[in-house]
Amino acid sequence: MNYTPDAIRHVKLSTARLPLATPISDAKVFTGRQKPMTEVIFLFAEISTEQGFEGIGFSYSKRAGGPAQYAHAKEVAQTMIGEDPNDIAKLYTKLLWAGASVGRSGVATQALAALDIALYDLKSKRAGLPLARFLGSHRDSVRTYNTSGGFLNASIEEVKERASQSIEAGIGGIKIKVGLPDSAEDLRRVAAVREHIGPDFPLMVDANQQWDRSTALRMGRKLEQFDLVWIEEPLDAYDAEGHAALAAALDTPIATGEMLASVAEHERLIATRACDIIQPDAPRVGGITQFLRLATLADQAGLDLAPHFAMEIHLHLAAAYPREAWVEHFDWLDPLFNERLETKDGRMIVPNRLGLGFSFSDQARAWTTDSVEFGVA
Repeated sequence: MNYTPDAIRHVKLSTARLPLATPISDAKVFTGRQKPMTEVIFLFAEISTEQGFEGIGFSYSKRAGGPAQYAHAKEVAQTMIGEDPNDIAKLYTKLLWAGASVGRSGVATQALAALDIALYDLKSKRAGLPLARFLGSHRDSVRTYNTSGGFLNASIEEVKERASQSIEAGIGGIKIKVGLPDSAEDLRRVAAVREHIGPDFPLMVDANQQWDRSTALRMGRKLEQFDLVWIEEPLDAYDAEGHAALAAALDTPIATGEMLASVAEHERLIATRACDIIQPDAPRVGGITQFLRLATLADQAGLDLAPHFAMEIHLHLAAAYPREAWVEHFDWLDPLFNERLETKDGRMIVPNRLGLGFSFSDQARAWTTDSVEFGVA
């Protein structure tokens, strides 16, 4: 049997605003660097072909940048029309060169991520496989931890209640935010959660880049008593040398990488041994094409993996990572999709649905603020 070339017939881009039920605050708010987060801005991509195959993808911005992602995608998406959707690497390069004057990181590649992810969704559906199996999965489920219940705007009693709800729902770890100006309050909150969930249940903390080097070392030593799975983003995201020194000084593993917006930026983390657990975000680094490049480098360096946010995408990528990974559980995106992910016995189950296994909901359409189409629908 020979392959019959296909061609991209239609591309639709949309931008949508997902409102959060409660304004969210991490340490960046309490240090005065940001305002509470009230919404997430999404870039949706929908691609269809002459032979009737379809794929969806998305990128996002938690604060500024969403409109810029949408604007850039609108400028380059036309170049995909008529191309074979199976040539994902070729298409990624073509899209990259179409917008080369604005670089290969940040908004430029985040705009491409939605299109790239849609191409992988389409291609794995064409193959009749869930995305994880299309990529070559190592497991049918991935360890999962909850973050959305541990923000600093919530009282410690609320955090404990949400931790209990997560555990009852089959989630296998709890992460809470730290990095308050009052370090003693951070320690009180961590101690309270550790006591609440017990000495053996996986617990992580996230300082969201709000410590300087001396504070991070001091707090890291004080946090050793809580037997944490990791300390996340203790320093500025671009301080690879500082993270490396901290990782060498502490027994508790260091995790970072979510804020970096290219493979090149992650390469510096890897080269300097700046973390024990790397946390790339596929929509932020440019999509699945770029994430897979990064994952290969991380595996060669012996790093563990815990992708940031977007569990709908990262579950598949974590399942395809050679080392046992973690995936971050956020329920914020549930209203955008008709389908749900299952958690059981501390793990998130890779769905048997084809591709990513998701379709956009009526609510996602209702929250859409603008859209544009290329080619023939």
